[in-house]
Amino acid sequence: MDRVTLRGLKARGNHGVFPREREEGQTFVVDLVLGLDTAPAAAGDDLTKTVHYGVVAEEVVDVVKGEPVDLIETLAQRIADQCLKHEAVQEVEVTVHKPDAPITVPFDDVTITITRRRP
Repeated sequence: MDRVTLRGLKARGNHGVFPREREEGQTFVVDLVLGLDTAPAAAGDDLTKTVHYGVVAEEVVDVVKGEPVDLIETLAQRIADQCLKHEAVQEVEVTVHKPDAPITVPFDDVTITITRRRP
């Protein structure tokens, strides 16, 4: 399986379990690895036979900006579900970064990574 990778998609969202997170929001960063067969697209130089990563990027940002959830696990699942709506995408790995998580000790990042496949 081939891979199309998008790294560092940034959007502001109001996700989290604390009232401050819901009210003020914070920046989330998303990395995607889309698994698909790119051979048909390459053979015919045909965008319609692959995934349009620009469209996927916009959709993922819309999910992050969208309806708030408590957990980044839920956010990652919503992003995966959106990516799998694209016919060419057979699997997706989603990493959601929450670099401004409300943690009381010094840290660089908090992430969740999930992998989902078509049934």
